[in-house]
Amino acid sequence: MESTNEFVKKFNETQAKQRKNHESGKGKPSKSLQNVQHTNNP
Repeated sequence: MESTNEFVKKFNETQAKQRKNHESGKGKPSKSLQNVQHTNNP
């Protein structure tokens, strides 16, 4: 079983990743992602 310290460290890392993914995903759609979608649609 993990120590509380290890759990908190992993939890904080996961939260940081989720925040970063949210900002680059639905929260703030970037123009580069939209351009990729348009190039895939004829």
